[in-house]
Amino acid sequence: MRLSVIIINYKTGGLVLDCLASLYEFDTGNMEIIVVDNDSGDHISEIMQEKFPGIIFIQMGYNAGFARANNAGILEAKGANILLLNSDTVNLHDAVNKCEAMLSASSYVAAGVQLLNADGSPQISGNYAMKGGLNYLLPLPYLGRLFKGIAGLMKVKKPSIEKASGTTEVDWINGAFLMLKKNVIETAGLLDEDFFLYAEEAEWCSRIKKAGKLCIFGELNVLHLQGASANDAFGSEGQGYFNLFDRKGLQIMLSNFVRIRKQFGTGWFLFDILVYYFAAPVFFVGIFFSWIYFPKSRRYTFSQAKGYAGNMRRLFAYIPRIIKNRPFFYKVL
Repeated sequence: MRLSVIIINYKTGGLVLDCLASLYEFDTGNMEIIVVDNDSGDHISEIMQEKFPGIIFIQMGYNAGFARANNAGILEAKGANILLLNSDTVNLHDAVNKCEAMLSASSYVAAGVQLLNADGSPQISGNYAMKGGLNYLLPLPYLGRLFKGIAGLMKVKKPSIEKASGTTEVDWINGAFLMLKKNVIETAGLLDEDFFLYAEEAEWCSRIKKAGKLCIFGELNVLHLQGASANDAFGSEGQGYFNLFDRKGLQIMLSNFVRIRKQFGTGWFLFDILVYYFAAPVFFVGIFFSWIYFPKSRRYTFSQAKGYAGNMRRLFAYIPRIIKNRPFFYKVL
């Protein structure tokens, strides 16, 4: 078996079926597909196994999130290579098999592809790690623009690759499509099960990178309906990681801070979270002045500022636990 594809399902049965159809369209018999269900509470397993009788189905029995569910799939996998694939993806032009062949023939230990939005525009697929996780300051309202401007003046390399050109080396790969050679896990270990959702692939890639180089094969494309599955689960909206105002935003921030503590240490964690707390009053002040002086170009609302402040209040209880860095399931859903 050359490739094991692991897909996590949590109440996204329709998306999973579309994803499976796009995989089986190019199936050559060298691929096994493992669907791990996070207790969706529906009958999707029967439908999947009826339409695609070759799949391996694992029921977690609870909403285990991304890391734990993928680890369950990895432990079951028999392929020489493993692909973590989001349920909200579509395999275009046999990108999965082509990526497996290119990865196997290369010296890279892990690879991604160029993800596309529904309209065909490129989506961030790979990233460069910034010291101390400083890139997590960029989504902050108002302050993020300031930090981005300062980074531009200092000619700091952008942390995200908007469009990969050919084979592009990266520090970490978007977890929507992350393929790696299975023997790398002997060095890197499994995904860290303290994470529920978000940032786990970045932390994992920091350990994978100790075994070798990572890349994006920019000539290969996979459609990714970014945020579709998570938005349904959290009752949220919007793409990407700039929504810090609701439950999804709380999970994003919590996971990011856990990653900073694990990968960069306590000092950087305390610095970053202090900036986030400072951003709360700046958020309210920024909205007040923007509504007075730029009423036609208002970007944020007081409701969003209130949501952000509420999330920062909830995060306060996790600070001692994050500093101690002992095993804990950081789940807010």
